Amino acid sequence: MTAGQRAAEAAATVIIGRKVRPGMERAYEKWQEDVNAAAAQYPGHLGAEVSPPTALQPEWVVVYRFDSVAHLQAWINGATRQRLLDEGEKYFDGPATQQVISGGTQPADPLVTVVVTHRVRPDQVDDFLAWQRRMSDAEKKFEGFRGTEIFRPIEGLQDEWTTLYRYDSAEHLDAWLTSQKRREVLAEGKKFEDFKLRTIDNSFGSWFAFEENGREVPPPSDTKTSIAVWVGLYPTVVLLALAMSPLKWPLWLGLLVGNLLSSFAMSFLTMPYYVNRLLKRWLWPAPDASPLRTNLVGLGTVAAALGFWVLVFYLVTRQFWTLP
Repeated sequence: MTAGQRAAEAAATVIIGRKVRPGMERAYEKWQEDVNAAAAQYPGHLGAEVSPPTALQPEWVVVYRFDSVAHLQAWINGATRQRLLDEGEKYFDGPATQQVISGGTQPADPLVTVVVTHRVRPDQVDDFLAWQRRMSDAEKKFEGFRGTEIFRPIEGLQDEWTTLYRYDSAEHLDAWLTSQKRREVLAEGKKFEDFKLRTIDNSFGSWFAFEENGREVPPPSDTKTSIAVWVGLYPTVVLLALAMSPLKWPLWLGLLVGNLLSSFAMSFLTMPYYVNRLLKRWLWPAPDASPLRTNLVGLGTVAAALGFWVLVFYLVTRQFWTLP
């Protein structure tokens, strides 16, 4: 087992959902930034992610990840967090929901994740696990299924069993959730019907993926982020301009449509499948990597990538095709 795998198994994650009072969203976001900054000061903090409500998830969802259950528990029960919760109580409509999982993996691709928690009596654990295996076997046969994980209760922190399953889109997830097969498997586990389900829609996830093996790391610096976006934006914009040029639209309309298309392209294609992979070791260097060497290699890769695209587009627009 590698060091990264051991770290992933030891890591602990808490998923917190809250409904924010209408009209208080901006004040809540500012408060949440303060909470996340406070969490980052605690030992073992690996990262935090905030997801606003969507059609799939009516709540704001915040995910914190620490390198161990002990460090996560220290944050959850710490005086700093309790003070901040007291200050922020005015922003919320109802109590929070919370699930804690230990270990597991963080997918690199933006997926839709369902979090299900069950209360299971000690004498029913074997039956519950067998039923979960049947559930997983059924899920695997549906299009878009990307994996499932199950997590045992954590003594002193959470009594429920937690199951995560992921699909590549909301449509594929909905096909499973509304299927006759799921209803049949749920009927088989009638005694485990005391459960809570939450969907976390990450289909519009960050342009910058997490490190493999489930370890979330702090985002790249603003400088690296800006350069990485530049590397992806240049070929995206030029390719779209070339593709749209035969339409001969006026400038205002071309930019309106082009910006929309480039936003989608950057979110779903350019950043996750090109930039993140090309600049991965520069954006998220290994802890023991030399900063000087990392930056030299990274900036050299940036220069080479942009130089390649400059040459391609020069040849296309000057030697083979002259834009109108």
